[in-house]
Amino acid sequence: MDLEIFIISFFSYIIGSIPFGLIITKLLGYGDIRNLGSGNIGATNVLRTGNKFIALLVLILDLLKGFIPVFYLINFSSINDLSLIIIGSFAVFGHIFPIWLKFRGGKGVATYIGFLIGIDYVIASIFILSWISIAFIKKYSSLASICSLAASPFLFMIFAYNLRISLLFLIISLVLICKHIENIRRLINKKETKIKL
Repeated sequence: MDLEIFIISFFSYIIGSIPFGLIITKLLGYGDIRNLGSGNIGATNVLRTGNKFIALLVLILDLLKGFIPVFYLINFSSINDLSLIIIGSFAVFGHIFPIWLKFRGGKGVATYIGFLIGIDYVIASIFILSWISIAFIKKYSSLASICSLAASPFLFMIFAYNLRISLLFLIISLVLICKHIENIRRLINKKETKIKL
């Protein structure tokens, strides 16, 4: 990894690590979102405040964290695809492991979707449709995320991306799925909290 990619990856991580869910809920008087529901700083847990507008705002901002670095690089640099994926992944990992919160962040799904939109809007659209369909039918945000994440690396293979890129997305997806271990346990034990869409 050369110096340019390292520096851009660092800034991508910093952007990704901004905890919008925590900041916005505190500013609007909802206290520390980590003390509510699942304790997550993402949009799904923000939805548990009962304020759908705030949850939507957090969702959009978390999406933008993944989208902006990739969009900027595609339009204003000549960086290769593999480096682009690496840099974009740092935004996702920034959300999951934010330095400001002792590396205890969210699940990273919204930021990952923003990342996908920047890379390939067709694959991103399939991911989003998959998530919405499963969430609507089963009422579990975590199940929708896990299933969609599991499928996403194979979408890159189907759409003829090279093996290295597909493998990178497999690694990223596995990291995000591992962040759902507690959700998986609750799903198995039928104790997972349903969402109201």
